[in-house]
Amino acid sequence: MSKYDIIVLGSGPGGYVTAIRASQLGFKTAIIEKESLGGVCLNWGCIPTKALLKSAQVFEYLKHAEDYGLSVKDYDKDFNAVVKRSRGVAEGMSKGVQFLMKKNKIDVIEGFGKLKTGKKVDVDGKEYSADHVIIATGARSRELPSLPQDGNKVIGYREAMSLPEQPKKLIVVGSGAIGVEFAYFYNSMGTEVTIVEFLPNVVPVEDEDVSKQLERSFKKSGIKIMTSSEVTKVDTSGKGVKATVKTSKGEEVLEADIILSAVGIKTNIENIGLEDVGIAVDRDKILVNNYYQTNIPGYYAIGDVTPGQALAHVASAEGILCIEKIAGLHVEALDYGNIPGCTYASPEIASVGLTEKQAKEKGYEIKVGKFPFSASGKASAAGTKDGFVKVIFDAKYGEWLGCHMIGAGVTDMIAEAVLGRKLETTGHEVLKAVHPHPTMSEAVMEAVADAYGEVIHL
Repeated sequence: MSKYDIIVLGSGPGGYVTAIRASQLGFKTAIIEKESLGGVCLNWGCIPTKALLKSAQVFEYLKHAEDYGLSVKDYDKDFNAVVKRSRGVAEGMSKGVQFLMKKNKIDVIEGFGKLKTGKKVDVDGKEYSADHVIIATGARSRELPSLPQDGNKVIGYREAMSLPEQPKKLIVVGSGAIGVEFAYFYNSMGTEVTIVEFLPNVVPVEDEDVSKQLERSFKKSGIKIMTSSEVTKVDTSGKGVKATVKTSKGEEVLEADIILSAVGIKTNIENIGLEDVGIAVDRDKILVNNYYQTNIPGYYAIGDVTPGQALAHVASAEGILCIEKIAGLHVEALDYGNIPGCTYASPEIASVGLTEKQAKEKGYEIKVGKFPFSASGKASAAGTKDGFVKVIFDAKYGEWLGCHMIGAGVTDMIAEAVLGRKLETTGHEVLKAVHPHPTMSEAVMEAVADAYGEVIHL
């Protein structure tokens, strides 16, 4: 039996980052992976979808070349080449993780790991033991009873990024980040797209102003949106697929080539030995304390399998914190109220903290500022005037309660708000920090100025 200080089960952005930090701190470390290093994020999630979206963005530029004073007479898309590029990007990133494992002297054990008592893990019949076992098995596409996935006509995100041919018509069920990103991609490629969302707003976790702006932008691009609607039945017996949609006005039958189910995720906690070890689970999530210890000493869990936000950067942060606590370093519990969320459709969405509605519900007296990119010189020059930056401050103390952005490149801007909130900055401090001109990021300062009645360019 091989003995380690740390065994990590799963090699996604939670698992492999945890393993590297463990090695840096001097632990003898092994990581177990049943498929590809990097997990879903690198191979079938965050990274390859961004490659698809970049192809869509370039195609959009070609379509609108005349808006920039350019003439492009002959251009077209090659859907299979776009998919191939995306897969190549994913493979390159996975090889990068392989390099990092070797560089950090981490043993990679290939196979399906199952937890055993006594801090042991069985991998396809061979047993390994460790002082600490960290579960980072992630999640997969969730299936609804009314929307069973067959991988052909009713698909999840994994199939959506590697279809053999482009569908003429696509129904996207669910308008979270995955749903709207694929809706944008396929619409840009020329597919007729309909989004069906159960709740009253698309991207329902976002501030309502952001949701309304995305709906306007998507409709302008030709995407059909049905909110407060539910797919109750699907018929795949014909050439394509028929979806029965229940709306406030009654039932409607939609026809398409394919339905993409983007209704959330299901954790990968089945058959990994949780019951054998006695690890506590509640509603599909492994229960942990602030340092990711389960109820059984020596076993830990991070990432999508735990109750925090199911985001790659959250999993990485949790893993680092977990290992540093094991190593005896001074660590602070993660602040889940200051986690940025990003959606990479066009326009992009980025947010952190409370929405305006949440701030009011919590009883804050608030100052709200908003600066549209239509008033931004950089956005006008770039031809990306859709969207805005919205900020929310506590009127009494100036605490930065929330920041919500929608527009080109905002996923690269949100870190300012995350850092500002971490450092407990006030609205006046943000306002007096000189922002460069012309940039998209100066819209943050302008939005803060609007909140305090000092806006110049609006």
